[in-house]
Amino acid sequence: MKKNKTVTTEDILLKLCQSVSTVLSSATNSNISYSAMVQKITKTSLKPDFGCFVLFDGGFSGLVVINFTSKAALEVYTNYMRNMGMPEEELAVLHTSDEVGDVLGELMNQLVGDFTNKVRKELQTNITQNQPKMLSLNKQVNLSVDTNLDRPQARRVTFSTDNNNIFYLELAMDKTEFIQLEEFEIHEDENPDDILEQAQQGMQSSQPQQSTGGAADDLLDELGI
Repeated sequence: MKKNKTVTTEDILLKLCQSVSTVLSSATNSNISYSAMVQKITKTSLKPDFGCFVLFDGGFSGLVVINFTSKAALEVYTNYMRNMGMPEEELAVLHTSDEVGDVLGELMNQLVGDFTNKVRKELQTNITQNQPKMLSLNKQVNLSVDTNLDRPQARRVTFSTDNNNIFYLELAMDKTEFIQLEEFEIHEDENPDDILEQAQQGMQSSQPQQSTGGAADDLLDELGI
């Protein structure tokens, strides 16, 4: 008899950490890594210097918080804008600038979107997210989950940038387990670049046939056939 696979809170947290690392590393063209150790905490909170949070609901409910130091926030923002081709003289120099908040909000939207996609494919359930919120802080703010959680659990993971600047990811969600009853395939996402390349190759391969057909038609026209 097949042993059923069980996915726990820590497994879900790992998927979230992978989304954070993958999305931020790709967006900033730098290495964003996370600690192999996870910390159990009693509650989530927004902390200085820059706090981002987003609620999700659906198959399970919870809250994602990312607390950046000013140096970490500026490094992520700067590397992202450089990667996008922004001139150096146009970059913000303070973490309190609106541009920094806008970029971090967009990046958080992307990484939580990547996480919800993983949940949909790998756990066969759906969760939805609200619009991420960002706050520039000079003191700690306790933030509770505004949703019905019977047995809330909270975890904190440490992340580090290329320049060894630290930021923290906090996840609060109901204690839950997903138990796999049957085997299923996890379909990989299609890469838009690969789809475009295949389409271009298809057009190129069809061009000789089209030109040959056109030349033959012209010859028949000349012969009056």
